[in-house]
Amino acid sequence: MNDFSENRCQVEEVAAYIDGELSGIGLDRFEAHLKSCADCGEELRAQRQLLCTLDVAFGESRSFKLPKNFTRVVKARAESDLSGMRNKRERRRALQLCIALALVSFALLGAAVRTVVFDPIWSFFRIAGSVIHLAWQATSEAAASATVVIRVLARAILFSQNGLGLLLAIFLLFISCLPFLLAKYRRAQIVE
Repeated sequence: MNDFSENRCQVEEVAAYIDGELSGIGLDRFEAHLKSCADCGEELRAQRQLLCTLDVAFGESRSFKLPKNFTRVVKARAESDLSGMRNKRERRRALQLCIALALVSFALLGAAVRTVVFDPIWSFFRIAGSVIHLAWQATSEAAASATVVIRVLARAILFSQNGLGLLLAIFLLFISCLPFLLAKYRRAQIVE
């Protein structure tokens, strides 16, 4: 600690100087270094100011003494203040107050909840119901149409005397394939 080089500034040397731990040659070297090094001088002033601040802050608190039974008194008061929460009647009253506050908050937020939560849900179910109804109606009408077409074809084929019914069935088959052929033709034109 007594070796102090002018090229190396060490905070420990400043603290040792303040505490009075430097003596002899080390003290002389440090004081000579202080005259030439502004950084060490600034550090010395900062540490002395800190010590003064601490002395002022803790100097007044030494006169204040806590009573010997301070912890016991604080503990007893804390237990007595919480004794009402252990009572069943007190817990029931707290629960009733919480329920009342929840109902009041729901009542105040009721209009906003309806527009933000319930209206979108209602719209979703209404649209889903419409889509399901449309799909059901389309399926039932397609089934009824297919039944009529099959009945007509069956009568034409079964009750035909000159083979005209078979020709009619083949003709209807080709007509039913016509939309698929047209769609395929249009796709081929788009690709080219």
